Amino acid sequence: MKPARRRLLQGTAVLALPAPAWAASSAAPKVLRLASESETGFDPARVGDVRSLRITSHVFETLLEFDPLARPVKLRPRTAQAMPEPSADFRTWTVRLKPGIHFTPDPAFAATTRGAPRELVATDVAYSLKRLADPATRSPGWSAAEQVGLSGLAALRREAVEQKKPFDYDRPIPGLQVLDRHTLRFVLDAGRPRFPQWLASASTATVAREVIEAHGELSMQHPVGTGPFRLVEWRRSSRIVLERNPHYRSVLYDAEPAADDLEGQAILARLRGRRLPMVDRVEIDIIDEKQPMWLAFLNGDHDWVELPDGFLPVALPGGRLAPHLRRRGIRADSAVLPSTYYTMFNMEHPLVGGYTPERVALRRAIALAIDVPREVELLRHGSAVVAQSPVAVHLSGYDPGWKSEMSDYSPAKARALLELFGWRDRDGDGWRETPEGQPLVLEMATQPAQEMRRYDELMRRDMTAIGLRIRFQTAQWPEHYKAARAGKLMLWSVSGRASAPDGIEGLLRYEGKAAGGINLSRFDLPEMNATLARLQALPDGPEREALFDHAKRLTVAWMPYKLRTHLAATALLQPWLVGYRRPLFWNNWFESVDIEPQRRTDT
Repeated sequence: MKPARRRLLQGTAVLALPAPAWAASSAAPKVLRLASESETGFDPARVGDVRSLRITSHVFETLLEFDPLARPVKLRPRTAQAMPEPSADFRTWTVRLKPGIHFTPDPAFAATTRGAPRELVATDVAYSLKRLADPATRSPGWSAAEQVGLSGLAALRREAVEQKKPFDYDRPIPGLQVLDRHTLRFVLDAGRPRFPQWLASASTATVAREVIEAHGELSMQHPVGTGPFRLVEWRRSSRIVLERNPHYRSVLYDAEPAADDLEGQAILARLRGRRLPMVDRVEIDIIDEKQPMWLAFLNGDHDWVELPDGFLPVALPGGRLAPHLRRRGIRADSAVLPSTYYTMFNMEHPLVGGYTPERVALRRAIALAIDVPREVELLRHGSAVVAQSPVAVHLSGYDPGWKSEMSDYSPAKARALLELFGWRDRDGDGWRETPEGQPLVLEMATQPAQEMRRYDELMRRDMTAIGLRIRFQTAQWPEHYKAARAGKLMLWSVSGRASAPDGIEGLLRYEGKAAGGINLSRFDLPEMNATLARLQALPDGPEREALFDHAKRLTVAWMPYKLRTHLAATALLQPWLVGYRRPLFWNNWFESVDIEPQRRTDT
């Protein structure tokens, strides 16, 4: 069997790997076929977009995972032997790894293993979590890791930044103690009752140091993990192919749906005891335009599709699956997600940023002028809930009756606010100037997809109604994401999804230390930072709920983000796709579904 070979062609990774075991079988492989929008890469510490995390979560593994069927959600061990063991004050947690888990073979292991399988050990977990703090990694996951407070980790990062030297991975720190080959002890700066939730987040997935050091900046293109799949083909923004990892350990399907959960119980009865993954190959076509994605699904080219909002009236007229789809056995899976669509204001930008009254007034006026109800009705076709706060549905701290100015639409109030704080039309041309008398032009990042043009047209209409000029900067999503993290955009609309059921997930983008990571607005308010620290330390209960209320009010008062909607989503499933249930806080599901090839060919 030839060793894995790899070459780069114009930034596109092309992989040539040994043939999988099923290739020699007479049975046709089971292939799961999907469509997705553009990805950024496949290093779990370096990506933050759902499209890329959906891939990394099938190649790499975390210590813990969420039960695929349990509602409410439930954590369970994945590479850990059991759930973490806490101290009485929730500051110290001990985790033991399952022995006998191995990385997919890779040439990077040759010097250390001499051909033997490379086992996953405790030092791998410690190294992977340290990578989140390494400034060179530029990890979007650092903000969450910093909130967790592994003792000594922030100081290690600070030393690397201040002294401008490489991050010292070999220096022991109190927060990450390797007790033996398979045991870790985490020590936190403060008690964190919900610490285990973080150990299930995609950014904490375990990588191998040899692979990362062998490939350096190209780690985004060379994922090597312990998960059920391996990446065998990647044509950037075109095609991604995963294949069953032939070295994956024996894992059998199991879950704990509620007793009265008929759908979950039916899935469990059908799949319990099946070895994972159940499909041999996953082929993902990258399609950014919604109509081609929809047509490809109708043609049977894909087994699953996230239904574009514009096609909801066609696929689900009146909220019911269209008869022509029902006759074909197609199913719909709909849910409101713990996801928020928002417009960020760059708080370091001289026009829309800052904490002075007139800049706050400008952001709040823009927010009041954005017609979110019209967006929900016309552009999303009802497939969203107007957002009141960053604490989304399914999260602790979410109150469906909580109402704020965040959801208000009032051009009249917006105009009055602008007049009051000096954003006036001084030369009579119909457009407002700054309080300093300078031209006022908003610059908003957008993507070239046809769907985004409708959002841009609505935004232009809304801003024109209050006398604000706006122009749009068009680029692909990954380019804007990189620029936003670097603080180079003025305005951008994007969505973010919580990775755990704690309500703090929706508030972390307001943490000052998270600027350059999840905090795309670069908002930094001492009162908010202190509130978030208290939320992290408090146990669940009335005191914490009251603090959630205070934090939510701060987000409205300062308006670093105009929260627009909590997104609902509908996936359409072909009749031959078995076992799918929408993930809420996680991204891996390819290994938990099956394909019935005969039904596909009969359709």
